[in-house]
Amino acid sequence: MLVLSRKKNESIIINNEITIVVVEIRGDKVRLGVEAPREVPVHRREVFDAIQRNNSEEQVAERNHETERSEES
Repeated sequence: MLVLSRKKNESIIINNEITIVVVEIRGDKVRLGVEAPREVPVHRREVFDAIQRNNSEEQVAERNHETERSEES
């Protein structure tokens, strides 16, 4: 993990196409802005984890459905 120190309005660049900007620092909270191409998904970690869980549940349900259909044949 790369650890950086940044001040308000300073930024970092990732892979020449994603920019992370420190927008505001208030107490123990830091607001970040993310500029990325539209095709690059950007999520908060808790949202990403929920999407992953949902995708896993859908895959299990799909496999169960396929198994049920093959058993009926």
